[in-house]
Amino acid sequence: MKLPVNSIIAVEKLTHYLLVPQRRSDKSHWLAQAGYSVGNWHILESDLRTQILVLDATSIERTIYGQLYEITGPLKGPNGQTLNARTIWMTETATKITKFITLYPAPRGKP
Repeated sequence: MKLPVNSIIAVEKLTHYLLVPQRRSDKSHWLAQAGYSVGNWHILESDLRTQILVLDATSIERTIYGQLYEITGPLKGPNGQTLNARTIWMTETATKITKFITLYPAPRGKP
């Protein structure tokens, strides 16, 4: 299934979490391999919409907050390097709005 093209991708999620070094679960160094940085966060947002959100989503879990989905696929960064990314999205039960939750490297050998 496809998730809505107007799914919410919070700027703060990109600029205060994914693209800045974290003590635990850091993803900024991995994303930097493809040329993503805080200075070009808008490119990551656009690439998530045009390269990942257009792919089929798989339902993975229902929580008290909503239905979680996973989309795994190639994410080609601004420097031409391609990362195999696994993204998590949630459609909230209360609002029916779909939101981007996180992304991380997909295990090797998994599309």
